[in-house]
Amino acid sequence: MHVPDGFINAPVSAATGAVAAVAVAVSLRGARRELVGAGAGGAAGAERTAPLAGLVAAFIFAVQMLNFPVAAGTSGHLLGGALAAILVGPYTGVLCVSVVLLMQGVLFADGGLTALGVNITDMAIVTTVVAYALFRGLVKVLPRRRRSITVASFVAALLSVPAAAVAFTAIYALGGTADVPIGKVFTAMVGVHVLIGIGEAAITALTVGAVIAVRPDLVYGARGLAQPLELRTSPLAAPADEPVPAPAPVAPAPATPRRSARRVWLAGLAAALVCAGGISYYASASPDGLEKVAHDQGIDAKAEDHAAKDSPLADYSVKDITDPRLAGGLAGVIGVGATLAVGTGVFVVLRRRRNAGSGERPDAGAQRPSENV
Repeated sequence: MHVPDGFINAPVSAATGAVAAVAVAVSLRGARRELVGAGAGGAAGAERTAPLAGLVAAFIFAVQMLNFPVAAGTSGHLLGGALAAILVGPYTGVLCVSVVLLMQGVLFADGGLTALGVNITDMAIVTTVVAYALFRGLVKVLPRRRRSITVASFVAALLSVPAAAVAFTAIYALGGTADVPIGKVFTAMVGVHVLIGIGEAAITALTVGAVIAVRPDLVYGARGLAQPLELRTSPLAAPADEPVPAPAPVAPAPATPRRSARRVWLAGLAAALVCAGGISYYASASPDGLEKVAHDQGIDAKAEDHAAKDSPLADYSVKDITDPRLAGGLAGVIGVGATLAVGTGVFVVLRRRRNAGSGERPDAGAQRPSENV
């Protein structure tokens, strides 16, 4: 789904660049609220949320290196919009995927630089908005259980991928550089990306399910899942015609100590490094959905060489290292580290600006026992 330079003409590329810039600006403001939202425990919760958001970006980068076969001669990979939105929130999710796309385009020559606006609009904005809207709608009608979060994640991720394919078709209809019937583009893009969506859904549901099983408080989409306990009385406790006495007042519970997210962070980082540095060597070498459709339908007739094609990390391989396993693995590890550093830096700055603007102290989210009433 990474659109290279030359697929879309300059006016439409500029227009999508403007759309992407506005969406990123809006997401910067929205992410500040998500990073220190009430569900995350105030500013104290943001101390753990910002690094986790950076980790989500790094994890998406790593898993995108794992192309999986979906049909004869075609592969797919995670887009990540649904996963990011459910784990850290829709605004923060847009920023996570945007950071990934920026790092891929600048360092690895994956996705055109002039097409960066197209890619952010299609892969970051459309997938995140569609997935999170579907996810929230499903969560409202499904039983309030952890399993429902996983089911909603699967469905939202599944449908977000063909939605991105439809968005690309619309963009190509406006500014495609090759004379290809739009009907053929639509049929081919949606058809193959429905299959890719199944892989996207499986990865998203497994990841969300794994996190929610150990730390549901770290999953943005699961906030408010817990229901207040209901007091039930046994029919044998009192005759039906006698009122049940009101229970004695219960003293306020002491404050729940803040749980460290370090183990989850370390586990996520280890998983990202293993995926990018090791498992990626065994990823499918077949062209992905867009590459296959572009070749078959002639969309790539005017494709241009990437401006960073001579980058030391171009094509996810470290230049001048002859061992392909080592070259690819090292490139993946570098990419994970760079994406983690840039993503975490962005979210830490946003968190601090939010705290400074609200006048909160770093420990403002940690209530004293007497305040937990």
